[in-house]
Amino acid sequence: MSQKIKIDSLCVKEYPDQRTTKPHQLPLYATSSFVFEDAEEGIDIFTGKKQGHSYSRYGNPTIDTVAQKLADLEAFGTGLNAYGFLTSSGMSAISILMISLLKQGDTVLTQSDLYGGTTELLLKVLSNVGIKVIFTDLNNTDAVEQHCLNDRSIKLIYFETPANPTMKCIDIHSISKIAKKYGAFTCVDNTFCTPLIQQPLSLGIDFVIHSTTKYLNGHGNSIAGIIIGHEEKIKHKIWTTLKLMGATCNAWDAWLINNGLKTLSLRMAKHAENAMNIAIWLQKHPKIKRVNYNGLEDHPYHEIAKKQMKSFGGMLSFEIDLPLNEVLNVLNKLQFCTMAPTLGDVDTLILHPVTSSHLNVDKSQREANGITDQLVRMSVGIENQDDIIADLSQALQ
Repeated sequence: MSQKIKIDSLCVKEYPDQRTTKPHQLPLYATSSFVFEDAEEGIDIFTGKKQGHSYSRYGNPTIDTVAQKLADLEAFGTGLNAYGFLTSSGMSAISILMISLLKQGDTVLTQSDLYGGTTELLLKVLSNVGIKVIFTDLNNTDAVEQHCLNDRSIKLIYFETPANPTMKCIDIHSISKIAKKYGAFTCVDNTFCTPLIQQPLSLGIDFVIHSTTKYLNGHGNSIAGIIIGHEEKIKHKIWTTLKLMGATCNAWDAWLINNGLKTLSLRMAKHAENAMNIAIWLQKHPKIKRVNYNGLEDHPYHEIAKKQMKSFGGMLSFEIDLPLNEVLNVLNKLQFCTMAPTLGDVDTLILHPVTSSHLNVDKSQREANGITDQLVRMSVGIENQDDIIADLSQALQ
């Protein structure tokens, strides 16, 4: 301190950072704001003349570092210079991107078997501000092109592949080609795959969304999302929307994501190995009516998945050939697997979509897409697969 101050003031004042060498791990910048050297520096940062941090809603070193790492993973080997914006959740990532790209009168073309929360966002929130939605079979490329030709208000084609929870796959490259022809943006929710299994940017997609809460973190201890893109002319618009709507991630959750990423490669390999073996076991069980796992050669979307995915991931769903009340009894008998409304953790998680994630989706829309009362979604963990199978076996008896 340049002047002598009282002891009670000394308690309040921040001391200079005593760091002398570079930390081995990314520091957690738990600060709401950053100090300017002088008034002129503050002006330069706020006017964009100089790059710098000012307020953590606008940017934070922990958050920005992790966002760029995730963007680099999505763009790895593509030659693209990708950027990323971490948000407060996967849903906020979807919301911020759509609000950034769309205006009143614009239309989103999408699939009818989206995650239930995304379907509700489109129908109950974005529709209120004049953004329309068309649901169609995105694998029917003739129909997709016809929609784009007949309705020039379509400004975004948004999809999940594999879809949650049906595991339906969509040909990414085919959709990106049609969208470019008609001047529409494209966005893929890549949460189920992570960039280690699937890289939509390499197939011509404009934006990728993740709920980082899931596989990227992998340990079920943070909630966040990310928007990843490479179109520089849209970058500032997304940042402005994110900043003004206040849906930014916080440094703690970003730091937790960064820790999880260090084992992502090992985890995804084990998730995929376990899921394949459990899918094969389920397929042979007399009480299982259908197994949705793209790694099975007789699965209707196996060839599409094989073309654009490096492995088949850790997610699957299956139908139990029993009435609803007995399906719920089977789930209640599980002892090793955990019933929880999330996915992508290291332990095996079970969810009943009709009574949870897709509860508020219209029943006719659910059933038309195979989301029946009997359908169970399974996020296969990295435990010993014998323990997972033993639990399923005893519950199904």
